[in-house]
Amino acid sequence: MNTSAPIAPATGVFAELVGQDHAIGQLKRAASSGTPTHAWLFTGPPGSGRSNAARAFAAALNCTGYISGENTSDGPGCGECRSCQLALSGGHPAISMVSTENVSYRIEDVRELITTAQDRPQGHRWRVIVVEDADRMTERATNVLLKSIEEPPPQTVWVLCAPSPADVLVTIRSRCRHISLRIPPTEAVTQLLVSRDGLNQQQAEFAARVSQNHIGVARRLAASAEARERREQAVALPLKLRSASQAVLAASELVSMAQAEAEAESSSRLEQEQAALRRSLGLEPEEKVPPKLRSQFKRLEDESTRRAKRAVTDSLDRTLIDLTAVYRDVLSIKLDTGTDLINEHLRGDLAELAERLSPEQALGCLDALNTARLRITQNVPPQLAVEALMMALIPRSRRSD
Repeated sequence: MNTSAPIAPATGVFAELVGQDHAIGQLKRAASSGTPTHAWLFTGPPGSGRSNAARAFAAALNCTGYISGENTSDGPGCGECRSCQLALSGGHPAISMVSTENVSYRIEDVRELITTAQDRPQGHRWRVIVVEDADRMTERATNVLLKSIEEPPPQTVWVLCAPSPADVLVTIRSRCRHISLRIPPTEAVTQLLVSRDGLNQQQAEFAARVSQNHIGVARRLAASAEARERREQAVALPLKLRSASQAVLAASELVSMAQAEAEAESSSRLEQEQAALRRSLGLEPEEKVPPKLRSQFKRLEDESTRRAKRAVTDSLDRTLIDLTAVYRDVLSIKLDTGTDLINEHLRGDLAELAERLSPEQALGCLDALNTARLRITQNVPPQLAVEALMMALIPRSRRSD
């Protein structure tokens, strides 16, 4: 039993990094040392706040309030100085937050990053390059990055983010200082949603619980009735599975929902980008695009197509995480753990499903979900991966058509 005194809530740029006190302490010490390690690897499951932690660390490295003695916090990353505010808003000239909306990073993307790393921070302490989803970097792309990680330019700090150390090549992770993040507790996420987003206690608790303490997902569920409805439709599907034909229909419904969500997001963004490009080129909204400018619009369309493919994968992965929660709840009921269910509002339906499954079968369903998530990231056609999953979720004693 841990009897140590509770740590005071983080302040400044680290204020929203809830439940990560040990990591925050390491990052603050590194930022205040004046000689931080040149390469870092932030790992943790989805919802642990890897990107938020990386942004906060980048802000702390360049915090001017701490240097001048003007900040009132307990270390670098005051959140009040101009540098911290720019970092948090995404406008800091010496901090690059890099992500990909494609299935993987391209070698050209990595070479561009290396070129950026050569630039001096121009009046700031450190040039910080944060690579989100570093696990999406192919082996060839990673090898291009390796030399810059080994011998970075002066005043350059690399921060790579990935779900686990195993998701990054050993040649990279062996050259990085590792920061491990965890999923924050429900109480911490609930309190954050109440204090920051203005939710009432009941709304915040529900969003925190069903999101499995993923802060970003919790905020989306709290803010969007459509997102809540889509989630409820998804988690209800395995509760109705009785036959192979139902499994095929359920798979088709899941994939269709993911594709519709991805297409809506991609279309909306493409329209905004095309409108912005028209304005920059001096074209009226309905004016025909001159032939010499069409390549620029074609490039936007190609990028949108690549984003849509990644968006379908991400949407399906979120759904499979929600389905994983269903079978964790079933297992909790079967083992009579006495703990609150993630989907407490579905307890009656979950109890009925638990009657049809043994604990071993529930574990098998969890394995099938993990396999499906892996297959989707490996470019298996979503329809095939989800159909195989749904077939595996049919209770064995009732697996007939």
